Parts: sequence; structure tokens; C-alpha cells
Amino acid sequence: MPDYLVVLESAWTIRDANSVDDAISIAISEAGKRLNPKAKFVEVEAGYLSCPYCEEELPCTLVVAKTALVGIKMEMKVYKADSEEHARRIALSTIGKALRDIPLEIIEVEEL
Repeated sequence: MPDYLVVLESAWTIRDANSVDDAISIAISEAGKRLNPKAKFVEVEAGYLSCPYCEEELPCTLVVAKTALVGIKMEMKVYKADSEEHARRIALSTIGKALRDIPLEIIEVEEL
């Protein structure tokens, strides 16, 4: 039974954000609080997008009127899953229980 690394993407809304960096740090902190202690093994970091013109990495965050939408990337190792699909379901179930009402999407599954 192989092990898998499942990468998920999430959208997090932050109110009263003064800057992009402020919004990112608040979103990561809130996600970490909700994942701890049930899913403290999930790695949380800011999401990044590639600029279509210069191909530079940009933070996946938009701040308008002190309200931010932050893209968060979460990585979870799933051990001894039956298949790639089984690893996807385990990760979605584990993270989804801790982050109720937060949209999640799997962006990558890699066999370790």
C-alpha cells in the first residue's frame, strides 16, 4: 500500500485586512487554529500564482475595501492508502471536518 502527498487549495475570506501580507498571515493563522489539534499534521502556506506575462510568482491574494480573499495551499501525507482516489477522499474528509464551510479543491496527488 503506497503513501501519497495530497495538495489542496482553499479560499479564505478575511475582513479588516490592511495589506496583502496582513491578510495572508491572518488566513494562515486562522487555518492553523482550526486544524489544530485534530489535523495538526497538515502543512499550511500561502498560495501563489504565476503571472502570465513575466512568469513571476505572485501571492494568491486580493484585497478590496479592507476585505481579502486569500488562496491557501495545504499539504497532507496520507499513509497506506489503497489508491490515489482513496488518498484524495481521506485528505478531503480529514481537512474538511476541521474546516467546515471552507471551499476545498484537490490540486495535486503525488505518490511518495
